[in-house]
Amino acid sequence: MEQKTNGLALLPLALFLVLFIGTGSILSFTGVKMAFYELSPAVAILPALALALIMGHGGLSKKINIMLAGAGEINIITMCVIYLLAGGFASVAKAIGGVDATVNLGLSLIPAEFILPGLFLIAAFVSTAMGTSMGTIAAVGPIAVGIGQQTDIGLAMLMGSVVGGAMFGDNLSMISDTTIAATRTQGCEMGDKFRMNLLIALPAAVGATLLFWLMGDSGQAARVGAWEMARVLPYVVILAMALAGMNVFVVLFTGIVLAGGVGVAVVPGYSVLQWAKDIYAGFSGMHEILVLSMLMGGLGELIRYQGGLAWLLERIGRMTSDRRDGRTRRLGEAGISLLVSLANLCTANNTVAIILTGGMARGLAETNGVDPRRSASMLDIFSCVVQGLIPFGAQVLLAGSIAGISPVDVSLSNMYCYLLCVAALASIALGLPKGGRKVA
Repeated sequence: MEQKTNGLALLPLALFLVLFIGTGSILSFTGVKMAFYELSPAVAILPALALALIMGHGGLSKKINIMLAGAGEINIITMCVIYLLAGGFASVAKAIGGVDATVNLGLSLIPAEFILPGLFLIAAFVSTAMGTSMGTIAAVGPIAVGIGQQTDIGLAMLMGSVVGGAMFGDNLSMISDTTIAATRTQGCEMGDKFRMNLLIALPAAVGATLLFWLMGDSGQAARVGAWEMARVLPYVVILAMALAGMNVFVVLFTGIVLAGGVGVAVVPGYSVLQWAKDIYAGFSGMHEILVLSMLMGGLGELIRYQGGLAWLLERIGRMTSDRRDGRTRRLGEAGISLLVSLANLCTANNTVAIILTGGMARGLAETNGVDPRRSASMLDIFSCVVQGLIPFGAQVLLAGSIAGISPVDVSLSNMYCYLLCVAALASIALGLPKGGRKVA
């Protein structure tokens, strides 16, 4: 039997956005830094869940079971385990000095006139290996500020190159939470999505590198810290394994073991017990996104059960109903891109935006014949584009704070995200790159 549509079932989602966005907006007006991150979305969703349980037909016990089924759905649980492993690896690798070693290695290889594009490439590599744009900006940002003190390159352009590189890696990394969320919600393999994304992101990255090179030819050599190849090795190995298409659980577990082994072997005083503590610290650092993923899965299942998802897909489907000359696919991809962009603009969090819209995007993709790899790619790309350009996003705010400049200046200097947006829109218009319809 065809599921009934019910627009009112979307009210809990609207309540969540009002609470999360409203709190951030009010705090922003009062001058609070990182205002949109003062109220955790994992807490803001609780009233929305309560409203969803009150609304609709059926008894409370039945609706609670539906919520729990959504929270425990296999893709949600898989996503959560990957979050934990990714957090464990990132924590151990940072503790053994892997981040500093990787950054210093890159700086030692950069020609003097290539400082600005070099920072972009370093941030891109580190973020791809680490899977976190915030961690990359925190690691590379202070070095960019130091370079700014040695050259006449503007701080805004230096930080724009760092944020752009960080968003490149965040968009492509196999252990990025946006990649995990996009692939799991769309039902495709990470390696397939990576290759699809790379064909769109690479031209934008090349263009950004050329622009930064033209703008930064006044750079001078920076003072480079010490580094050991052994500490860089875990990042290189997991990146190679990920690019080779190995199972993400094997990649991350290997990374944790290798990073811990390097720490015990080369870091004075680093013990197996400290290694265990660092793994747990990484687990703890992922608790917010893990809890949010489960609660969002529960809320999404309640909205679906009460007809809200069917109502929304029906409305968006009407916007993409023109089937002339292949327009259905293009309109479907455009709808997915617009959906996640609006969600990201509202929440200032690219992972939250993907989790919010993932189910809707998958339904839209199936309705309009969009390859799951394409829908996952569009979700990830446009969420990263918006996240890298909004001045109230965490990445831009962090970069501005490190450099002591306006986040608006940083966002205006993020050439990569502007070029990535152009490349993605061209990809939709041209229908390239193409691929078969593989499903995980």
